[in-house]
Amino acid sequence: MRTRRSLLDLDDLGTEEFEEIFARTAAFESKPPERRLAGIACVNIFFEPSTRTFTSFNLAELRLGADVVNLTPTDLSYLHKGETIEDTIVTLSAMGIGVLVVRHPEEGFPKSVAMNFDGHVINAGDGTHAHPTQALLDLYTMLEEFGSLRERVVAIVGDVLHSRVAHSLIAGLRRLGAQTVLVGPEAFVPEEYAGEGVRIERSFDAVLGSADVILLLRIQRERFVSMPISDEEYKRRYCLDEKRLARVRDATIVMHPGPYNRGTELADCVLAFAGWRYAKQVLHGISVRMAVLDLLINGS
Repeated sequence: MRTRRSLLDLDDLGTEEFEEIFARTAAFESKPPERRLAGIACVNIFFEPSTRTFTSFNLAELRLGADVVNLTPTDLSYLHKGETIEDTIVTLSAMGIGVLVVRHPEEGFPKSVAMNFDGHVINAGDGTHAHPTQALLDLYTMLEEFGSLRERVVAIVGDVLHSRVAHSLIAGLRRLGAQTVLVGPEAFVPEEYAGEGVRIERSFDAVLGSADVILLLRIQRERFVSMPISDEEYKRRYCLDEKRLARVRDATIVMHPGPYNRGTELADCVLAFAGWRYAKQVLHGISVRMAVLDLLINGS
């Protein structure tokens, strides 16, 4: 049975811990960190392809002095030799592994791992459910820009239904007092997503002049049986192109959790826009994950 804290989604963190993670992120970016995870073994298990999350977790662990092991599905006995995932987790616990970072296409998989692991589990993305560390780095990027998100308008545009990033981010924005606007056709943004601090807008053009943050999402085609909207129609209604970018306020920032698709959710001109913050998000991802690891292992 799990005896240590894990991060499966943002509701695992208290309000003070939010602030603590952001404070540690800033500290780690201003000064190289000490080896605060020296002697701690971290295992990264990714069942789905990843560039940003996988690499940034590796760098975060190494910079904190941890011992790092990366496992792929082909390395796991339970997938090939009849062992259960519970047996695999018990084995890793017996080896003294301190942290498991898990990405899996099945919703709830990291939680089931955490229930059988005598260490810390960090959810690096499970199905369409949650991606807490991506949400934290996105929130940190916004806070760095504006200081506070209270009453700031954050427009999340695109395939919200299948975005684990959006699901975690919406919860974080609500806790920080932001006004979230979900933008997209009903097949991407169901009506039931509206609620306290969250409204739905079908017209992207209607929010361009009021948004402090525009966060674009890719269409997750692999999760649709058949596409409910054509590429041409989506681009016409929801692509941040040159014409729409001209209507965005100078102080607005544009973000994307990646990977972004040029010509679909954004045009090339966005990459030259002064408010484009994608590189900042990637940079902060390492420090935010360092802060999460430090908090879980060393406490407040």
